[in-house]
Amino acid sequence: MADLLVDKHQGIMTLTLNRPEARNAFSPELLILLCEAWHEYRDDKSLRVAVLTGAGDVAFTAGGDLKILMPLFTGARQAETEVEKHFMADIVRIMSAALLRPFELYKPVIAAVNGYALAGGTEILQSTDIRIASENATFGLTEVQRGLVPGGGSMVRLARQIPYCKAMEMLLTGDRLSAEEAWRIGFINEVVPPERLMPRTFEFAERLARNAPLAMQACKETVLRTSGMELDAAYTLEHELSQVVMASKDAREGPRAFAEKREPNYTGE
Repeated sequence: MADLLVDKHQGIMTLTLNRPEARNAFSPELLILLCEAWHEYRDDKSLRVAVLTGAGDVAFTAGGDLKILMPLFTGARQAETEVEKHFMADIVRIMSAALLRPFELYKPVIAAVNGYALAGGTEILQSTDIRIASENATFGLTEVQRGLVPGGGSMVRLARQIPYCKAMEMLLTGDRLSAEEAWRIGFINEVVPPERLMPRTFEFAERLARNAPLAMQACKETVLRTSGMELDAAYTLEHELSQVVMASKDAREGPRAFAEKREPNYTGE
């Protein structure tokens, strides 16, 4: 089976990292497939919410495969297969999209963390918007313990998402966090029993899928693009994106549906 499983149902795109025998670690094939999937999700107007998870109940993903992927990065071995050669020839574009860094994606992404989320696993989580974790989930940026760095976005965005001192503790020690500790510092939204992980995740996904897609995208785009921006410029961008939404058909449909006491029919137009 493919290293990435893709399912689309009622506007929700579910991406399942599918290398359970390797703790769903990133392989060249998996990263290529992720890159393609994120492009499809971004460009398909019928898709409103994405869910990212891992196969099995042991790992979300343990990050880059230390036997296959990392030696390619460090030059310890050369690309051998056609997939590896394709990956190395287009590595910047593939890695940028696969880890959503930098990749303009303003649709919502929900993570369902079902076990180990280490190194690149914790890195890719920082590109998601809502994170639900099983009680057995474990988080950590272990790169410094391997002589590497978390260059998939963590050195830039982690301290923007959680308190500085906790971000630096994670970056500099490489130690692991329990699901409860990750929740306490605000890195994840909820901790649930393992059997509730996917049902709770899809409760969120279905809830978001009912909302106006242009409005959600404007919210996410404003938050991401104004991070670190001077206030006047940030408010200007907020106003510009708000005006686009206010001129949409959905902005007229929402109040009309409320007045008529029915569910709105949002089209993303």
